[in-house]
Amino acid sequence: MKTELFEQAIKQRHKLKFLYNMKEVNIEPYYITQNRAGKKVIFGRVDSSFEIKMFEYDKIVNIKVLDHIKFSPIIPILPIAS
Repeated sequence: MKTELFEQAIKQRHKLKFLYNMKEVNIEPYYITQNRAGKKVIFGRVDSSFEIKMFEYDKIVNIKVLDHIKFSPIIPILPIAS
């Protein structure tokens, strides 16, 4: 169920809101994979920061897809040395 919600949010560029370790988190979801320990994780940019963080599925509860809020992924552009 979580995977389906996350995949839809990633495809449609919807923000997500959920509880992670009992703290409310708003993210722009980017990628679903497994970490080195074999646990399923989602990567996303936390609101009000430029940092991409990893969140373990096991610790995510109360997921809400904010379908009225869309986002454009931030793609870092490296300056070309001249």
